[in-house]
Amino acid sequence: MFDDAALFPPGNAPMAAAVPAHRRALSAAHGELLGPFVIPAARLAEIDPHLDPDRPPLDITLIAAPADLPAAAGRIADNPGLRLVAVETSVTVDADQTRFAVRTLAATLPPDIPRAVEIPRTDRRDEVLDALAHTGCRAKLRTGGVRADLFPPPAELAATIRACVERDIPFKCTAGLHNAVRHTDPATGFDHHGFLNVLLAALDPSEAPLRRTDTAAIAADLRGWSPSDAARARSIFTSFGTCDVAEPVHDLVRLGLLPERITA
Repeated sequence: MFDDAALFPPGNAPMAAAVPAHRRALSAAHGELLGPFVIPAARLAEIDPHLDPDRPPLDITLIAAPADLPAAAGRIADNPGLRLVAVETSVTVDADQTRFAVRTLAATLPPDIPRAVEIPRTDRRDEVLDALAHTGCRAKLRTGGVRADLFPPPAELAATIRACVERDIPFKCTAGLHNAVRHTDPATGFDHHGFLNVLLAALDPSEAPLRRTDTAAIAADLRGWSPSDAARARSIFTSFGTCDVAEPVHDLVRLGLLPERITA
C-alpha cells in the first residue's frame, strides 16, 4: 500500500541513503505493506552504484513522460539489478494527451505491468477520466505537495474520487498523505488529507469521510469492515507514495490496526 517515494519532496533523500533504506524497510516489521521504490526516469543513471548484485532485483515504479517512456523502460530491462513493476506518467492536460499516454503505455509495457496516468486538477478532469476509462490504466491523484495550493480541498478530492468510482477507474495517490487521519501540519500550517480518510472515501465517495478527524472512531469503523469491504476499497484505492514509509506503519500500529511486530 505504501510506495517508497523517498527521493521526492519533502524527504528528498539522496539515492545513496534511499536505496539501502528501502531494502531495510522491506525486511522490517510490516514490510509486506511496502510497495516499490519510486524513481523518475531522469534519475535512473544514479541508481546503478547502489544496487547489490548479490541481492534480488529492486522493484521499481518508473515515473516518466510518455515520450521518455520507451527509452527509460528499455534501460530498466537491460539492468539485471532492476525490475519494473509499475509505471506512472506525468499529468495529462486533456483527452488527446491522455489517449497518447495510454497508447504509449500499451505499446511499451507488458500487459501485466500496472500503469497510472496523473489527472489534472482543472475543468478538463472529466474528459481525461473519460479517455482513461476501460483502458486498464489507473488514475493518479495529487493530494498534496510543497505548497498549500497543491492540496485539493475535501470537496474537490471527493468529486475526483467519485468521478473515478463512477467510471470504474482505480486510483493511486501521490504527495501529502503522510499520516493516517486528516490533520494540520504544525510546521507548515497545511491541511493534510489522511490516507485512512481516502480509504473510507473509496467506499463512500463524498466529502464527509475526507473531513473526519475522529481518529478512534475511524479506526473502529475500519475494524468493522467485512473482508469484502476491505477488498473493494483496496481495489479502488490501490496505493500512495510516501517519502517516509515508517510513518504510515507507525500510525496504523498506534491505532491498533496493525499489531506491533519486532523487526526481522
